[in-house]
Amino acid sequence: MSSLSKDLSFLILQFLDEGKLKETVHQLEQESGLFFNVKYVEDLVLSGQWDIVEKYLSGFTKVDDNEYSMKIYFEIRKQKYLEALDKHDRAKAVDILVNDLKVFSSFDEDLFNDLTCLLPLDSFREKEMLACYRDAKSARTIMMVELKKLIEANPIFCEKLQFPEITRSRLRTLINQSLNFQHSLCSNPKQNPDVTLFVDHTCRQSDESYPQLNFSDPLMVSPERTEGFLPRATYGVRPFYNPSQPTPVPVQMPFPASIVNPSNVTHPIPLGGSVSLLSTTNPAPLLNCPGGSEDVLRTRPIGISDRITLPVNTGQSQSHVPTFKISDGLPKTVGRTLNQGSSVMSMDFHPVLQILLLVGTSVGDIVLWDVVSQEKLVSRNFKVWDIGTCSMTLEAALIKDPCVSVNRILWSPNGALFGVAYSKHIVQLYFYYGGNDFQQNLELDAHAGSVNDIAFANPKKQLCVITCGDDKIIKVWDVVTGAKKYNFEGHEAPVYSVCPHNLENVHFILSTSVDGKIKRWFYDILGPMVDCEAPGRCCTKMAYSTDGKRLFSCGTSKYGESFVVEWSEDGVVERVYQGLGKYSSDVIQFDTSKNRFLVVGADFSIKCWDMDNVNLLTSIDADGDLTASPRIRFSKDGMLLAVSANENRIKILGNAYGLWLLRSYESNVGLRTLPKTGTTKLKTRNDETEEVRVTEISGPSQLRSLKLPVQEKADKILRLTYTNSGTAVLALASNAIHLLWKWKQNNDNSSGKATTKVSPQLWQPPSGIMTNDVTDAKPEEAVPCFALSKNDYYVVSASGGKISLFNMQTFKTMTTFMSPPPAATYLIFCPQDNNIIAVGMDDSTIHIYKARVDEVIIKLKGHCKRITGLVFSHALNLLVSSGADTQIITWNCRKWERQCSRFIQIPAGMTTSAVLDTQVHLHQDQMHFLSVHATQLAIYKVKRLQSLKQWTIGESSAPITHATFSCDSNLVYASFQDGSVCIFSASILQLRYRIKPTSYLPPDASPNTYPLVIAAHPQEPNQFTLGLTDGGVHLIEPLKSEAKWHYYPTRWK
Repeated sequence: MSSLSKDLSFLILQFLDEGKLKETVHQLEQESGLFFNVKYVEDLVLSGQWDIVEKYLSGFTKVDDNEYSMKIYFEIRKQKYLEALDKHDRAKAVDILVNDLKVFSSFDEDLFNDLTCLLPLDSFREKEMLACYRDAKSARTIMMVELKKLIEANPIFCEKLQFPEITRSRLRTLINQSLNFQHSLCSNPKQNPDVTLFVDHTCRQSDESYPQLNFSDPLMVSPERTEGFLPRATYGVRPFYNPSQPTPVPVQMPFPASIVNPSNVTHPIPLGGSVSLLSTTNPAPLLNCPGGSEDVLRTRPIGISDRITLPVNTGQSQSHVPTFKISDGLPKTVGRTLNQGSSVMSMDFHPVLQILLLVGTSVGDIVLWDVVSQEKLVSRNFKVWDIGTCSMTLEAALIKDPCVSVNRILWSPNGALFGVAYSKHIVQLYFYYGGNDFQQNLELDAHAGSVNDIAFANPKKQLCVITCGDDKIIKVWDVVTGAKKYNFEGHEAPVYSVCPHNLENVHFILSTSVDGKIKRWFYDILGPMVDCEAPGRCCTKMAYSTDGKRLFSCGTSKYGESFVVEWSEDGVVERVYQGLGKYSSDVIQFDTSKNRFLVVGADFSIKCWDMDNVNLLTSIDADGDLTASPRIRFSKDGMLLAVSANENRIKILGNAYGLWLLRSYESNVGLRTLPKTGTTKLKTRNDETEEVRVTEISGPSQLRSLKLPVQEKADKILRLTYTNSGTAVLALASNAIHLLWKWKQNNDNSSGKATTKVSPQLWQPPSGIMTNDVTDAKPEEAVPCFALSKNDYYVVSASGGKISLFNMQTFKTMTTFMSPPPAATYLIFCPQDNNIIAVGMDDSTIHIYKARVDEVIIKLKGHCKRITGLVFSHALNLLVSSGADTQIITWNCRKWERQCSRFIQIPAGMTTSAVLDTQVHLHQDQMHFLSVHATQLAIYKVKRLQSLKQWTIGESSAPITHATFSCDSNLVYASFQDGSVCIFSASILQLRYRIKPTSYLPPDASPNTYPLVIAAHPQEPNQFTLGLTDGGVHLIEPLKSEAKWHYYPTRWK
């Protein structure tokens, strides 16, 4: 359906709705498939009108379209089945089972058998999983909540859940405008004319009949052939005056609308321009150009929206050109120059260590630069790692022409990996361990011919690399195993670029080909869902703004015309940025920064735009000597910009902060030179004593805090975590009782996530609270521990006795296992398999327990005292353990063998009491971990247990009680026995903030009240929660005006 047909359908839906024709409205919604009315479906579900629900759904999706659709139909039919059983209508239940639910047996036969087993029961509530079922009304309400989530996640409903914003009675307004226009053309207009919509209006004599439509008239066009609104070649009518055009030329006409003189307009609008019937603004004028339609098409490509404001010639002097003030945030000063040695093809700054720059060259070299010292940390020439595994086609291509170029080089989102796409078949992936240490990971014979682009994505919470090439195919690969997970075919020309994105948890890929085609692919749907053309049918790349809300593209056609544009969500060009040169011999490159700037390398300079303004903001020559179409790349924070120059050089440009960053490293003074109000000086031990600036927070007005409600005073909190969804906090107290706080989704908290803005509810279902088994426990020796499953459905927990498995929805104990002795002291689920649990014991062993068969498959021995910490690095397939013996050990998860070990070094004179045994917390990159001890924090490499950075408390400082990474691993939150909380920049363990207890505790708090445990929010990196000795739990966030805790990204040495 064309864009205008969709607009017209929406207008008809609005017209019918205003006319109270509700059934007709919903029938048109279903038949057109344009708008899915969730409220209507909710009303049907709550009233139990199941057949109508399914009929309405069938207009949009079928059972087997994808897993979301299947789940939607299953939930509806299961509820219908349960209601029939609840009414003891077994005949109807059998009918539903056979005719409606049988279709799902081919996908999950066990589930179908479970449903069948409910038939002979007097009450299906005898089944434990259905014990909470109350009645049909409450069950429908709960089910509708799940249905909404499934509908929103289903890509089939993408862009169909929001009705366009349309002014009231828009269709009537358009009809009135048309009639007024027709009446204005009448030679003898009457004051009160007769009006009909069946034929074109004309004022007639009293004895005349209405004229009949004649489709043979050359001025008329059949609706079936109309491609756009008022196509120019078919109407011999001059256009309306557009109020946005200044100084109209008056024309003598018998109606009040003025006409624009075509000769006064310098930029015509294209024939195929996107004109919206839903817009209330007048469409831009359509003009008769001397050169005809070909000239118009060449001036502006098809698909550009009429919402673009184009300059016009008003007859006034154009000599005054407005000047623009360059923002201080735009890098424009050359800070460093790197001599690469060969032509630069691709560059990328490390996402965390932003002074590291990866470069790929035209001769296949890859180089890692330290831009501060201008030193090459690593340089590798192209080499096939294992020629024996390569295809015959690749071998033949290398023999014929051994020259290979890098087409794209790219860091993974956390900087633990990087990928290189070459001009012949190959993609190589490397692990990066910091400094000059990177190692081979995977080599993929990915495509026949050139690999033109790569990108990283997490479509199902599993990191993948996406590749595209000359073979017209897009492929998705697992970065750990190298297995191909998806294969997308549909382009008719070589695929030039890929751009993965995630919109409201719907993952998709945008791809472009050299013939200018743009397609959108969903992982669970075969074939592209969107197919459109880039402006000028140019070879183009696409990129989202930093916040992922705005989409841009930049490219060059085979005729040398270049375009930089912004796209709307529905695939229409919203803005065309002005200021590019008329011809480019190479495809120009672009990048975005800070949700504000667009930069393009063109015409021997860097051209810059404000995203909200189509006019050129400024051009930067970087002291001259740039290539004709320079390669460009921003650092993640936008403070540095790399640009290629002549003689195989790279210039590093910086804004004020970026230049300060370069100078501060060069002089080795770090943050001490960065001015910041409200800071004080503090002595710390960080390999050596040095002065650093630390922001002191001492009052409640300097942060946001919330004490979570409790019904009665709890014992001290010993374990604390957020649920993986970020909507709840779970605590384990010293009396073996669990406390769960949940945040509701409402107007004050639209996300439903944990926040200080809204107080949560202490969750206590009718089945009672979760309490650990302490029958065989020794309270004085017990070490409480728990772990959550990835889906938040289950928690395993122990407090010195048996390990209990709880259902998080009902709080019921599912089972208990592993009676002491020995007693569990630490628990963790295996990230690849929730049925495998690693259990640290107080006898120093680690038990690998398989829950499905209730069996310990192996016991790991190596520690001398009880186990105090466990983490899995699934990227390296290693388990890291820590013990009360201050020893850290890594274990190979394939063979469960000890790999390496080391003891942490307690500084001389540090004889603190054992407030905290050694614990370990994994970095987001899976390659590093944080070691926490009462005396110190330290960063280690997982693979070699090499210490990279250490922070040690002062001799008079209070011991550390707990610490953890923020969810993005840019910060470390640490609590102390004096009640204070410190926030560090994680990569260098640089102390940034010190939060005193007076800022979050009440004035009458006991001096013995302090945090024992600290937990970081799983999605919000600036939020953490404290569990206190008095049983209180406090949630902490920075002030709204500050928005975040400021950290200092740098390198590990």
